[in-house]
Amino acid sequence: MRVPPLSGLKVVDFTTLLPGPFATLMLAEAGAEVLKIEPPRGDDMRRMPPMVGSESAAFAALNAGKTSIRLDLKDAATVAGLRPHLEAADILIEQFRPGVMDRLGLGYEAVRAINPRIIYCSITGYGQSGPRAHEAGHDLNYISRTGMLSLSSGGAEHPTMPPLLAADIAGGSFPAIINILLAVIERHRSGQGSYIDIAMADTPASFAWHAAATLAVSGRSPLDGAELFTGGSPRYRTYPTSDRRLVAVGALEDKFWTVFCDAIGMPEMMRVPSASPRTVIDFISQTIAAKPARHWKALLEPLDCCVCVVATLEEATSDPHFILRGLFARKATLSDGTEVPRAHVPVADVFRAEK
Repeated sequence: MRVPPLSGLKVVDFTTLLPGPFATLMLAEAGAEVLKIEPPRGDDMRRMPPMVGSESAAFAALNAGKTSIRLDLKDAATVAGLRPHLEAADILIEQFRPGVMDRLGLGYEAVRAINPRIIYCSITGYGQSGPRAHEAGHDLNYISRTGMLSLSSGGAEHPTMPPLLAADIAGGSFPAIINILLAVIERHRSGQGSYIDIAMADTPASFAWHAAATLAVSGRSPLDGAELFTGGSPRYRTYPTSDRRLVAVGALEDKFWTVFCDAIGMPEMMRVPSASPRTVIDFISQTIAAKPARHWKALLEPLDCCVCVVATLEEATSDPHFILRGLFARKATLSDGTEVPRAHVPVADVFRAEK
């Protein structure tokens, strides 16, 4: 049986809520031993719905496979008692505001003094330096500050909330893991640990590559909901059906666009590059709105032209493709034996530990 790649690595996890716990869940899934340090009243996620009795399914989804203890880090004796864990640790992850771990006697320099091989990762909203370093925030604030939300906010008339906590996971958890694994490789070469500064507000800029190019070339800020990937193109947007479902059209390439246009009977004059995007969008909108989702699902999805009906989460969890790939199969078990879905982390099955 193959040994998971992170077997033998010990992680001390001082994080709460989502970004850090998602990151350490990935480490645990790949075989690392994770010791989660919670405050005396427990991680705030323990009180976040949905609840099963007195237990949070959300907390269980993020913390399966970890060992958890509650400690008062403001007690110097308690902090001193952590020394054996810090000496044995390979990785430390914390999520406090800059300076908090230093004040607790657990900052990077203090930990490195007892364990030079430690890989120490700090996840914060705005990083360890800069005017906003000590500013409070959550995912919505980070994508707002970086201009990402302005690209597709729905506007002042119909404001919408993004369905993904992109800054927390893509801006916090994922870059933390990428850089921790880079540090593990570097430590094999040098024998020394590393300090890693992860700012959740930094990474959304990675998603703004097209918008940034638009700004640089045109000299104007990209328009809300009106650019190539935010609804401005008829080839890449959603269209309501007669039964209030949505058809997602992603037919960017000409070969897919032609198939889609043929299927819905779009006039040739609307297919040429010079056609007004608004006119084409209006035609598609009226056409799709005339029939229910089941009609478009049966007609368009077999054509394999990057068009599909937007699935509900219930539909997605029963999709044979995702069932076969085990996308929603991992479970966490509560104290009463109830099984709840474990957060799906992008660790390949070949590297997973059985926990």
